Amino acid sequence: MPGHFEPIPGGGAAVALDEVEISIIRSLAVQLLELIGPGPAEDASADPLAELFAEGPSEPPADPVLRRLFPDAYSDPEQAPASPAEAEEREAHSAEFRRYTENDLRAGKRDNALAVIHTLDALSPVGEGGAVLKLSPEESRCWLSALNDLRLAIGARLEITEEDDTDLLYRLPDEDPRKPMVMAYLWLGGLQETLVTTLMP
Repeated sequence: MPGHFEPIPGGGAAVALDEVEISIIRSLAVQLLELIGPGPAEDASADPLAELFAEGPSEPPADPVLRRLFPDAYSDPEQAPASPAEAEEREAHSAEFRRYTENDLRAGKRDNALAVIHTLDALSPVGEGGAVLKLSPEESRCWLSALNDLRLAIGARLEITEEDDTDLLYRLPDEDPRKPMVMAYLWLGGLQETLVTTLMP
C-alpha cells in the first residue's frame, strides 16, 4: 500500500501516506482552492432560483492555470479556424458555454478540493506521523477529480503541453528550480493512476 492506492472492501480505496506527503497534498489542495476562488456568498435570504440561473464569466481566465482548468469548449488547438468568420463563431459559442457552465464547474472543483482537505484533516496518525487514508467510493471519485486538477495546475505552471514532455521531466538535473514541482507532478500522477485502477470494475 505505501505510495499507491489499493482497493478496499466496499468499493473504496486506501493509501499509506507519511507526514510530509499529507502536508504536500493538503497544501496543494488549499492553493487550488485559493486559485479557483470563493463560491457565491452563503445568504439564507438569497433567491435559490436566481442563483440557479446566475451567469458566470464569458471571457477565458487570464491565469494560465485557470485557463487549463476551464478551457474554451469550442477551441481546438489541432484545427485552426478556416476563416475569420469561423473564428468569431467559435469564440461566441465558447463565451456562451462558459457563461452558463463555469460557475458549476468551479463549484465542483472547489467541492473536490475541500473533500481532499477534510479527509486528510480527519486522519489519525499511525506510527511516525504517517497514516492510512481510507476513502469511500464517493470520496475516491472526489480525490480522483482533485488529483487530476492538481496535475493540470502543476502542468500549466511547468508549461507541459505534450505527454512526451514528461519523459524530459525525469531527466531534469537536481539543481533545476523546477525539480520539486516536477517531483510533485510525477508523484501525483502515480497516485492518480493507482486510484483509477481501484475504481475500475
